[in-house]
Amino acid sequence: MKSKSVIMIGNGGHAAVLTEMLLAQNIEIVGFTAPKMEKNRFGLCYLGDDSIIFQYPPDDIMLVLGLGTVGVTSIRMNIFNQFYDKGYSFYSVVHESAIISRSVHMGNGVQIMPGVILQSFVYIGDNTIINTRSSIDHDCHIGSHCHISPGVTLSGGINIDDSVHVGAGATVIQNINIGSQSIIGAGSVVVKDIPKNSIVKGVPAK
Repeated sequence: MKSKSVIMIGNGGHAAVLTEMLLAQNIEIVGFTAPKMEKNRFGLCYLGDDSIIFQYPPDDIMLVLGLGTVGVTSIRMNIFNQFYDKGYSFYSVVHESAIISRSVHMGNGVQIMPGVILQSFVYIGDNTIINTRSSIDHDCHIGSHCHISPGVTLSGGINIDDSVHVGAGATVIQNINIGSQSIIGAGSVVVKDIPKNSIVKGVPAK
């Protein structure tokens, strides 16, 4: 069965990485949306701002959310919910180099970047990014709208609630809980539970 065509939301660096992954998989990209007309490095067609998507029936296309996050994940979450609530589906983009256990569960619109390792019984919620070379061990639960940045190491049995940003190169030891809407600074080592709405950094993270 032929895959549906996709529309890329965004035109920045994260969108470029996703575009290259989709093209390598021979996925047809109708074009991209952005607040104003911009040149696309892959020659994709500019369709208009995000509202143009509503001219395409939800059954005819899928969406790819090309907006990354640096700390705050709410903008990405709001865009996802705006279209998901109207019946649109988001394509899960998975790089061919990722090592993924057969027991992994992935939600709608998950993005798995190059070099990622996902071990047994990992759960990843909707609209979550697992970025380049991150390693997630067995029985981790990662909520929706999270960003696990490049080079993160999550040991086994970790629970990460919705809308959490884990900065590049951070390490979280086993059986830790991280509350929703928290930010873990780059390079941090998390050795105890983190309450929701927290910002922590350092070794150990405080």
